[in-house]
Amino acid sequence: MFRRVDPHLIEFPADDPDRALRFWRGLLGVPVEPRGAGEGRGWQTHGDAPAIGIHERGRGPGDRFSLPYFAVDDLPGALEQVAELGGGVVHPGESFAVCRDSEGTPFGLSAASG
Repeated sequence: MFRRVDPHLIEFPADDPDRALRFWRGLLGVPVEPRGAGEGRGWQTHGDAPAIGIHERGRGPGDRFSLPYFAVDDLPGALEQVAELGGGVVHPGESFAVCRDSEGTPFGLSAASG
């Protein structure tokens, strides 16, 4: 069990990033800005969590669906627990990982900062 599992980010892949940015900026009424170092590619909100992220759709495991990401204190331990509980790790990483729950639903985990 992990001490911290916070909703951290909801990521939306986009076929047309400009169109997606107009949509989410208009709907949320908040800035969606280019990502900084360590945040990956694309754009996201900053401030109140969970952040909303947008990136150009690709062919990777995180590029087909919107994904909620959860911040965890121990990413390697969380990935082990995903497997122990009957889920799967689709794309492991050092800072971010894409997983599936026991029912096949995709979600992401990210290493908590601080």
